Parts: sequence; structure tokens; C-alpha cells
Amino acid sequence: MSDIIIKPMESPCEMEGKAYVHYKSWQETYRGQLSDDYLDQMSYEKCLAIARRWPERTLVAMDGDTVVGFAVYGAYGDSDLTDTGEIWALYVLKSHQKQKIGYRLMQAALSCMPEYDRVALWVLKDNQKAIPFYLRCGFAFDGKEKKLLIGTHVTEQRMIYQKN
Repeated sequence: MSDIIIKPMESPCEMEGKAYVHYKSWQETYRGQLSDDYLDQMSYEKCLAIARRWPERTLVAMDGDTVVGFAVYGAYGDSDLTDTGEIWALYVLKSHQKQKIGYRLMQAALSCMPEYDRVALWVLKDNQKAIPFYLRCGFAFDGKEKKLLIGTHVTEQRMIYQKN
């Protein structure tokens, strides 16, 4: 395995790679958590449109010339928390998991938000793979939940990372 580089997403090729990781990770991660119909409607083309529309605040994990993971971060989106950053997305291809790439993406995203003393993220309540990872990264549940319709009704739980 070559050295993984974490860097800001910059080129059209990196956008295409991010879109592939986004698409593939949803298929690998959410089968059984979201409806098959919803996941079947998700496409690489939709993910590419997202990558092109919002390229800022995106870090990619590069294995040579190949994007194998990404993180997207910024200001917290809900009004109930102020002066808070947010991890909007963090995905690593299944083939590259368990190599500390997700941890490195998380640390890099947190370091890109020095203006925030705390950072939030939302995780599906049934995502028993991501929750232990976020706990190991220092996030803790704060008791806030929200119900979403993503092909089926799901519950997301908020987790908070408090910087020192």
C-alpha cells in the first residue's frame, strides 16, 4: 500500500474520485439501514453533481492518484448550537478501511476548523460501524435526535466533539 495523502479537493479528477467514493460508500454502508429503492436511485452522476456544486471544505484521502476517502466540514447547520463546526460527511471505501484513513481525515477536518471549540456530526442510530469510530475519535452523544425520511423513516443522533 502506498502512503495515503490527505489534502483539499482541487482538481476535476479528485471531484470524480470523491463522487465515486460517495456513491460506493453509500451502497456499502447503508444497505440494510436505508431502503433498497432509495439506494438504487442514488447514482454516481448525482454524487458528481454534489461534488461539483460544493467543492469547498472537502478533504480527500489519496492513494496515489485514486481518491479512497473524503471528509466535508464547515459551520454547524442548525440554529440550536452556535459557534460550532460540523462534520457533514466522512467516508472511506470499504477496501481501505481499518487503515486509520478515516481517523486521519477526521483529524484533518477538525484542524481545518480552529475557530470552533466544539464540532458536531449526525449519525444514523443503526450505524453500528460508524458510532464506535466516532466514539474513538472523541465524539459523545448529546441526546439530540431527529427523524428523517431517506427512502424510509430513520433516526439520526447528534454527537459532539469538545476541543480542549
